[in-house]
Amino acid sequence: MDRRVLLASGLSLIAQQALAQDAPPPPDHGPSYPASTPAESYSRDEIVNSASNFFGVTAEAAGAVIEKAFHDNGRPTGYIAGEEGAVALTIGLRYGKGLLYMKNRQPQTVYWQGPSIGWDVGGNAARVFTLCYGIQEPDQIYQRFPGVEGSAYVVGGLGVNYQKADIITLAPIRAGLGLRLGANVGYLAYTRTRHLLPF
Repeated sequence: MDRRVLLASGLSLIAQQALAQDAPPPPDHGPSYPASTPAESYSRDEIVNSASNFFGVTAEAAGAVIEKAFHDNGRPTGYIAGEEGAVALTIGLRYGKGLLYMKNRQPQTVYWQGPSIGWDVGGNAARVFTLCYGIQEPDQIYQRFPGVEGSAYVVGGLGVNYQKADIITLAPIRAGLGLRLGANVGYLAYTRTRHLLPF
């Protein structure tokens, strides 16, 4: 009788160990992190209000240019509000600084600089309100964006052009002082720190 009990106990223990090996592992209760979610976008009214306050113009004045950018690209996931200066005599140089704003993120300082070449003469200082499309994280702004620009800057002028790199499109809206006539091709490099050389 004792042998039968001992044998049954041994078989029961072996069976339990075999089942334990086939069972799924216990759940991991380690730290969990939220899944990455797409960046929130800005509505037309939010952008018009921010741009009109930034430029110091009426919502109607800013709305016409912003309407075109929304029509071409949809809702932006960020915008840069800053200032820049540029000069050109066939070869041009542009330098700027601003803050990148995205919903639920701290504003981030951005510098930009770049060369251009074309039929382009003059200089201007401008306030720049750049709509950012396709940016999911602030660090994605730090790269080069090629663009083609046709510009006619007069006192109180307002204009927009597009720059694109991969899936990100930037639409700088400029309101400047000075005189600059012409068209050019070039790029702007957006960086974390100021670079004196624009290349």
